[in-house]
Amino acid sequence: MLLTFLKYPSSIQPMIYTTNIIERTMKEIKKRTKIMNSLPGEQAAEKIVYLQAKEYNEQWSNRKLRGFGDAAPILQEMFQYRYGNERAK
Repeated sequence: MLLTFLKYPSSIQPMIYTTNIIERTMKEIKKRTKIMNSLPGEQAAEKIVYLQAKEYNEQWSNRKLRGFGDAAPILQEMFQYRYGNERAK
């Protein structure tokens, strides 16, 4: 299971096994909450995390990742094999 990403096309392997995006996101959330010094409660902290995640989703939704265009047909075949026609419904 650890090396499952090796089953995917080599053009996208670096994009799916790295944790850089996750690490960067966590660092940014820590930075945002640290400058506030203290928060009135857990709900306030959750709101900050939610708003930061929402901002990242908006930024990344239009981002085109290198290698996925070339890998699209192979990925389509892999997921069709794995999930069958369930995705088409």
